[in-house]
Amino acid sequence: MAIDIIGAGIGGLTTAIALEKKGFDISIYEQAKEIKPIGAGIILANNAMQVYEKLGIRKQIESKGNPISSVNICKSDLSIISNVDLKYFEEKHKVKNIAIHRGQLQEILIDELKSGTLHLDYKLNNIVKNKDLLSLEFNDNKSLESKTILAADGIHSVVRNCLFPENKIRSSKQICWRGVTSYELPKKYKNELNEAWGKGDRFGFVQVAPKQIYWYALKSIKDHSEYSVNDLELYFNNYHPLIKGIINSTEKSNINTAEILDLSPTNKWHNENVCLLGDAAHATTPNMGQGACQAIEDAYVLSECLGKFDFHKAFSEYQKLRISKANQIVNTSWTLGKIAHLSNPVLIYLRNQMMKMTPSAMNRKQSNKIFTLAKI
Repeated sequence: MAIDIIGAGIGGLTTAIALEKKGFDISIYEQAKEIKPIGAGIILANNAMQVYEKLGIRKQIESKGNPISSVNICKSDLSIISNVDLKYFEEKHKVKNIAIHRGQLQEILIDELKSGTLHLDYKLNNIVKNKDLLSLEFNDNKSLESKTILAADGIHSVVRNCLFPENKIRSSKQICWRGVTSYELPKKYKNELNEAWGKGDRFGFVQVAPKQIYWYALKSIKDHSEYSVNDLELYFNNYHPLIKGIINSTEKSNINTAEILDLSPTNKWHNENVCLLGDAAHATTPNMGQGACQAIEDAYVLSECLGKFDFHKAFSEYQKLRISKANQIVNTSWTLGKIAHLSNPVLIYLRNQMMKMTPSAMNRKQSNKIFTLAKI
């Protein structure tokens, strides 16, 4: 069966690979004129790496990334508030958590596709149902008719906005700066993700390759134009010298600035011969590091369902297996983002004490739910 995928992000590419391995005829339509390495990193948590193990590309990803065995929430001086040791899950699932440059991951995924699968410079403008077919209208008067569409076109999905009108994008009132820089971390930080929480702001960093650091910084805002990237050092001046060093080492032109948004959870991901996945279905704030990971899980579950059922039942089963977990992560991540950005000193103190007192067994139990794939 021929299937058309809109969007060549991590979710769309992974879905295409999984379906091609099952014998489907796949075409991906991507609005970008060329695939450029985006100046940001990505953390592929245990659940995502389990999927890539099943697809046979775990080793390629591990060879280009950096293993992460610990996640720390810290104060602005990098003293640890809370720790999640990931070694237990490495043993349990026989895969590591990998931090990697997003552009490097895209290159690995594209290399796995069959020649001719990916079509660039196809910006979708409109989609119309025409009996059993879907008419897709692209830029430059390009068009096509499709029998089955998978929408992996992100939080601002054209497919979703055309065919699933009841959806709402939410602003977290937080701005995020992301960058990748050449920097030599002290040895103790090389296999950790550290996220430092301050007063209405936070800063995270992780090594993605030798002497290459991916970092992100967030700050609460009233207006998205309130803060400038040129003053980034000033905003985080009271943080640990290591963090200030990472910021100072980064070229301003290589820093991406964006408002943090998510999609209010919905209960409908498919409509006849159209199905949503990834951010098009359940865009989440990045506070749990699960945005791309959940899209990768979608790719696995959806491909397995399409391999077993006709597309009507496959879409229904996929939603049934995935929607509860994905929506729970959206809601939990939203709440966590608010907790991380407390500004009242008393509430910050109480929050930190509660996190310190949380048993490691509870952290492990929560992580276990996230890292466990659906049984199909």
